Amino acid sequence: MGSPNIKGIGKLRYVVEQTFALLHHFTRLAVRWERRTELHDAFVSLACSLICYRRLKKTRS
Repeated sequence: MGSPNIKGIGKLRYVVEQTFALLHHFTRLAVRWERRTELHDAFVSLACSLICYRRLKKTRS
């Protein structure tokens, strides 16, 4: 096996950082108020769904 491509890692890192930036727009996720992990996981899933929906809606119009 060869060493990983540095440029490929940079592209992946950009996607991850972009996703974290989008998730931090949801204040409830940026400041974790829930003590139960199930609730926090549910809000993360909801936020990801909203991000995907908005992105798909933007590309259709």
